[in-house]
Amino acid sequence: MKKKLYGFFYIACVLAGPVLVAQQEAPGPADSQEAAGASGAEADGLKYLQITPDTAVELAIAHNLSLQQAQINNEAKRRAAQTPWNVVIPTVEIGATLGRLNEAPQSQTLPLPPPFGPIEIGGGGSQWRLSASFQATLNLNIGTFIGMKQTVEEYQAGLITVEKAKLQLERDVRKACYSMLLAKEQIVLLRESYSNADRRAAMAQANYRAGLIPEVSLLQAQVARENMRPQIDEAENNYKMAMASFALYLGLPYDTQFEITGISETVEFITLNAADLIARAAANKPDIEELRRKLSALKAQKKASFFNLYTPTLSLGFTMDPSFGGDPWKDSWTNSSLWSQQSGMFRVTLGWRLNGLLPFTVEHQGYQALNDAVKTMEAGIAQAIQGTEVEVYNSILQLEKTRTTAEAQRLTLELAERTLRLSETAYRNGLKEFLDVQNDELALRQARLGTLQQNYNYRMGLLDLEYAIGLPFGALSGRNK
Repeated sequence: MKKKLYGFFYIACVLAGPVLVAQQEAPGPADSQEAAGASGAEADGLKYLQITPDTAVELAIAHNLSLQQAQINNEAKRRAAQTPWNVVIPTVEIGATLGRLNEAPQSQTLPLPPPFGPIEIGGGGSQWRLSASFQATLNLNIGTFIGMKQTVEEYQAGLITVEKAKLQLERDVRKACYSMLLAKEQIVLLRESYSNADRRAAMAQANYRAGLIPEVSLLQAQVARENMRPQIDEAENNYKMAMASFALYLGLPYDTQFEITGISETVEFITLNAADLIARAAANKPDIEELRRKLSALKAQKKASFFNLYTPTLSLGFTMDPSFGGDPWKDSWTNSSLWSQQSGMFRVTLGWRLNGLLPFTVEHQGYQALNDAVKTMEAGIAQAIQGTEVEVYNSILQLEKTRTTAEAQRLTLELAERTLRLSETAYRNGLKEFLDVQNDELALRQARLGTLQQNYNYRMGLLDLEYAIGLPFGALSGRNK
């Protein structure tokens, strides 16, 4: 039984850090206190931070590396969404060429009958040549404008992804706060049990001296008391380790001394409307909303691909290729008579690539792959909605079961407390053996731990339910802070 009790406590301590993060730069003590926004309290000459769950969430969001990576990744999508129209900006290229012919220009003799010929044409001139180029092109398709919507949808999907990560982080931090309090209360119970064991050992010493109990009963009381010392030490060490991990998770130095405040010790059970909550979950759960946004972006991509494949593209172009006919080293570049163009023009071209019309081409197969991806994601959303409805319904049933168990546990706790009081009175009067009192005390410890665990389970269930239905944290659990 003791091994089970110790194992239960150890698991609770480990739960204080539900998500492990990499080492990160931590602010100094003064900065940490200012960032925490928490008031300090003096205890044993040390400065303790008082951190509420809300403050813990703010610290975790500010220092979580995974969340920062998601925000950085979405920053590129934000810049693209702010300028989706830049796809209709023409592509402009300019260039200049200065070259030298390997041989000087040779003249050609044109044989003409006398008295006109022969006549020499060309020849002479500089071996250096100077030319420039200017080219502007713009390709327009209906799919180009649909792609603008795709860019915006991808950014909106990224925002939902970041918000989902924040909500998951907040849920985990709040759970960790409750876990820390549960572990702390378990240590208090262990210390109380040790005090009771010490008191019973003193009572056994008195009864033994009075000749009311044998020596073996005295030794049993003393052994029971001493056996609890290593349990308490181990529990306190595990709690310190959990505090160090949680401090690093919040971006504080690992040796920061803090305590969780702002959480009520009692739990208020609430009435839940299953039909209303299930409908809310199907519409507002962050996971489903994220899938819907991604589906919207994928549909925009599919639509843009359709128009790019199955509609013509209008191409606009303008080119200039001025060439300098004189010597670029001797003649003036500003002499317009020395400049001429060979092939500069403005063009309008309407083209249609027909590959997409053939079912065996890469283009057509790519479009079909997008179509299949849309259908797959639609089925995934429908499946996610079904799963969420089942999840919410099961959560509500589990919460109701926890409420019933907690109420029964409270009655058990009251009976255990009364039983122990009667047993201690009988033991004090020499009417009961120490083992009977020890068994009653162990039953009381189990009842107290059971009550704490049920309260913990109920709070955890409310947090999961709030996340599942897309409600702000505290909408349901606010009365149980």
